[in-house]
Amino acid sequence: MTARRSACDARWPLMFSVGLLGLGMGFVRGEETIPVEPIVEPEISASDRTHWAFRPLLDSEVPAVRDMAWPVNPVDRFILSRLEAAKLRPMPPADRLTYLRRVTFDLTGLPPTPDEQADFLANSTPDACERLIDRLLASPAYGERWAQHWLDLARFAETDGYEHDLVRPNAWRFRDWVVDALNRDLPYDEFVRLQLAGDLIHPGDPSATVATGWLLCGPDMPDINNQDERRHTVLNEMTSTVGAVFLGLQVGCAQCHDHKYDPLSQADFYRLRACFEAGEIFKDHPIPTAAEQAEFAAREQERGAASRELEPRLTGLMDAAKQRLRDKNPDLQPSAKELLAALTEEERRQHQELSRQRDLLPKLPELPAGRVLREGAPKPCRLAIRGDFRRLGAELSPGWPRVLRTSAASDQGPAPQANPRLALAHWLTQPENSLACRVIVNRVWQYHFGEGLVRSSSDFGTMGVSPTHPELLDWLAREFPRHGWSLKWLHKLLLISATYQQASRPDSSEWSAPLRDDAKAAWLEARALDPQNKLLSRMSRLRLEGEAIRDSMLAAAGELSARRGGPGIRPPLPAEMVATLLKNQWPVTPDVTEHRRRSVYLFVRRNLRYPLFEAFDRPDSNASCPRRNQSTIAPQALILLNSEVSLAAARDLCGSLLRHSPNERAGQVTLAYQLTLGRSPQADEMQTALGFLRAETERLEATKRPATELAVPDHLPAGVSAESAAALTEFCLAIFNVNEFIYVD
Repeated sequence: MTARRSACDARWPLMFSVGLLGLGMGFVRGEETIPVEPIVEPEISASDRTHWAFRPLLDSEVPAVRDMAWPVNPVDRFILSRLEAAKLRPMPPADRLTYLRRVTFDLTGLPPTPDEQADFLANSTPDACERLIDRLLASPAYGERWAQHWLDLARFAETDGYEHDLVRPNAWRFRDWVVDALNRDLPYDEFVRLQLAGDLIHPGDPSATVATGWLLCGPDMPDINNQDERRHTVLNEMTSTVGAVFLGLQVGCAQCHDHKYDPLSQADFYRLRACFEAGEIFKDHPIPTAAEQAEFAAREQERGAASRELEPRLTGLMDAAKQRLRDKNPDLQPSAKELLAALTEEERRQHQELSRQRDLLPKLPELPAGRVLREGAPKPCRLAIRGDFRRLGAELSPGWPRVLRTSAASDQGPAPQANPRLALAHWLTQPENSLACRVIVNRVWQYHFGEGLVRSSSDFGTMGVSPTHPELLDWLAREFPRHGWSLKWLHKLLLISATYQQASRPDSSEWSAPLRDDAKAAWLEARALDPQNKLLSRMSRLRLEGEAIRDSMLAAAGELSARRGGPGIRPPLPAEMVATLLKNQWPVTPDVTEHRRRSVYLFVRRNLRYPLFEAFDRPDSNASCPRRNQSTIAPQALILLNSEVSLAAARDLCGSLLRHSPNERAGQVTLAYQLTLGRSPQADEMQTALGFLRAETERLEATKRPATELAVPDHLPAGVSAESAAALTEFCLAIFNVNEFIYVD
């Protein structure tokens, strides 16, 4: 087996040759650490501190605007002030069904149902949008949708990765914890603290311990030859991810040398890493749920009295046998087999009977254990020279990056007697931590608008992108803690804004001709002066992720399972892919009803992504993903058109349409559009659809193919021919492949 290289692969030959010399270099020789020179760090200059991300939050005033009729809340005034300065106009509001589909996908990852469409259209009250948002935020589907965003950042998977990609059987508990925390609107500061130090904040609470799984979600190689290297790599990855996700800084660039661009020294990196040095990172710890704990306690109590009577008697028999053997040979250490042989015939009979009674006692359930963090014995943290775990430099105390420290005592680092990891969790979640507050409000903005106010959402450093609206970013970062760190409050603030309600294109059927002409003129001006939509003069069209595409097909077909939580499930894979897999790499979940659960509950294997998700740019979970790529490649069209997943969903949708309108084609087409695209078909679309269904039915009838060869639901209503149903299935498959199905306006 080949050991994995250290973090500085490119320098491996040089490090090896220098290591052979080993003269005065200050590195480990065996277990001896050679003394090293004190660490010399670059000074943090006044210029370094002037970078926008390192400054304190601005006390931004909501700007005045000329058009006071447009803004709905303060967010709009920040946006409109920039538009007016650029002599641009915002787009009018999108039509109601477009807004409904947009906000429903944003908050739940699912399409609105026909009933929800009808209800929203019929609701003309002024607070209709607010009530819609409240309903969606209260839905369990909200946590399932937004958990996926956080799991991307957490590099969540249910296997280790690397060559063997071993399964982590209880990793799913962290995923369920995230879903539950978001649905409960756990304040974000508490949400962060529990993931960094839940075991220290609530020592007796298994749920809080499960939360620390965030730190160890990354890849790991348990079978590496050198366990010191394994620990070094995992701690470095953990530290880098904490810096990127919570601070928006690429601190991982400083694990081998001082950061080339940001004021982050290598010592800064290892001070931050020192906060995690005492963690027991390679030992699985008990993480039972409250229900599992209660069951264990009940079983334990049930067998307690009988066990307390049997065990001493069994122990007494064995002790007597041991004494007999030691009387003959005091140095003997008898085995269990030898002890049994030393029993008398009567004692052996008693032992068998007592053992039989013990075996009949209720079995204690095995408490689940998982990859979570628990505090171990304090360990020193030493700077790794050029990132090499074998060349250790001076010892470093836990602390925060120097550029983020202020004159406040709490910003200097953990107090001498404080637990460093707990201190870090509290420091990151202070309202005064301007960088951490900016990072999270920017992430929420990004997921709603497609781009963050800072477009490099995990890099707020000097090589990142400056904010398009710095005053708005700081205003949101100040208001967020003031509203209890509530993510649901932040969602509602953004989704109710006129900025979010804008149309993306000037062609709404609800607008009058003059309004449409005016909107088109404003749209053309904005496209010319602000082609990347940095000033938010219109809403950007967003493509659905692979998970939302799959869930939408299942939901439209009426087949999406409502079951939540539990171990990841494995639906069938294409036969051509299965032929390439190793044994037990993807054992299909036996219960077929599980195969149609939401995508967030599908098993996540680092070395094997579900084909639909891989085609639509799901990250590989080997590193934190702040924003998914959006490629346009041929396999996306091929998998939507030709995969068994798409065809099965089309058959199921066909069956649903036939049950609703067995012999009424116009009703089938209308319902299909409502279920998949969130609207009714226009006149020309209806004409095209009916023409296709008629022609395709006639073509299939002419071929005289057996019904068993046609793609039809298992049960057809009376009077519906197999050819007619097959034509409807093809129509359903086609509508899954239209651009509008996978894009949200």
